[in-house]
Amino acid sequence: MTADSRDPVIRKHIHALHDGFDAWPGGSHGSPPAMGDARWTAPLILSTWEQAAGRPATLETGTGASGGGFDALAFRFAPEGDRADPAQVALGIPLNRRGDGPSIEIPIPWYGAGMSYGSVSEEVMLARAMAAKEWGTFTSTGEGGYPDVLVPYARHVITQVATGMFGIREETIQRARIIEIKYAQGAKPGLGGHLLGDKATAAVAAMRESVPWVSLFSPFPFHSVYSVEDHRKHIDWLRSVSPGSLISVKVSTPTDVDMVAVGSYYAGAHILHVDGSYGGTGAAPEIAKKNIAMPIELALPRVHRFLAEEGIRDELVVLASGGIRSADDVAKAIALGADGCVLGTVELVALGCTRCSNCERGRGCPFGLTTTDPELSQLVDPWWGAERISNLYASFERRLRRIVAGLGLASIRDLRGRTDLLVYERGTHEPR
Repeated sequence: MTADSRDPVIRKHIHALHDGFDAWPGGSHGSPPAMGDARWTAPLILSTWEQAAGRPATLETGTGASGGGFDALAFRFAPEGDRADPAQVALGIPLNRRGDGPSIEIPIPWYGAGMSYGSVSEEVMLARAMAAKEWGTFTSTGEGGYPDVLVPYARHVITQVATGMFGIREETIQRARIIEIKYAQGAKPGLGGHLLGDKATAAVAAMRESVPWVSLFSPFPFHSVYSVEDHRKHIDWLRSVSPGSLISVKVSTPTDVDMVAVGSYYAGAHILHVDGSYGGTGAAPEIAKKNIAMPIELALPRVHRFLAEEGIRDELVVLASGGIRSADDVAKAIALGADGCVLGTVELVALGCTRCSNCERGRGCPFGLTTTDPELSQLVDPWWGAERISNLYASFERRLRRIVAGLGLASIRDLRGRTDLLVYERGTHEPR
């Protein structure tokens, strides 16, 4: 398949939808009605779209208009003479700091978050896997199983094991270099997962080994895991099935997230994936997104400090997700204590998402992203999608180099936990 092999009618529809971003009053930076929200403002969405098109973002926006969180943090850049050369900045991070398991390093400090087959289309999953391979990083299957189209990209695909155990088989665990146990999601902690019946098509049901057109629920929690000892047995089970894989543990941000982090370390995890409350798609309940989990910018320093006090910070890789929208957010999360980030919604925005919050409906996504409808899914050509995500990564890489160099640092690893390089105020400061 090539990027131009789509049905002409489908291709025409894609152009009408996507190129329409440039038709609003004020050029591509107008504010289309009903686009975005306080965190994902219309300018931020359009800036992301431009970056994914391979164009420099003429809107230098790395923040939204929420008035808090990452939007209220800015960088304390070094004087001109103390700044580093962006071209010499090292952005790679290791994903294993322990003495066991394989050594894996990614050249950029992020990988793709879990988006399950059913919540998004197979085409979107394939596009993300193709981009991950091109950049030498990873993307996660999410909890909906492992479609066969991803097998050629197995070295760059994380198998997620969630409470519903949908599509989990021995071979899908063994083919993954990283296995992710999803205990909770920041957008809806304590609620588990929920796929409505009109998205559970025959193909989705076959993958999940369920009944077509019947709603599916992932319970909370794993009913075999209620303690650190149970957690250790869970990790031991996966390591016995696939001894050569790293184990990542995805957790939300309860008030005792620091204790959860220490427990995961002693249970044997290599990666702690901390998912804050700003993440998730439009399918997450508003009551959960706004009232339950701790914001990621509060959770990260807490986890970082507690692990350091316990003397184990340099042995556990901490990755942050839940509202990472830009390279600026990546840098801020690392300065707050993470080693790197996990990207989710921003990749969908690169493919056309306008944050309309109709993700839970089978035909609710006008861009064919969060859908399982066979016609709407054709709106995303995997080659086109992979190119756009790859362009977005390239833009993030360039911006992140500028930020790190502007702070006078030679490596992204030197930024970890440097809260002294952040100031709490509205707006952003650009390196000049």
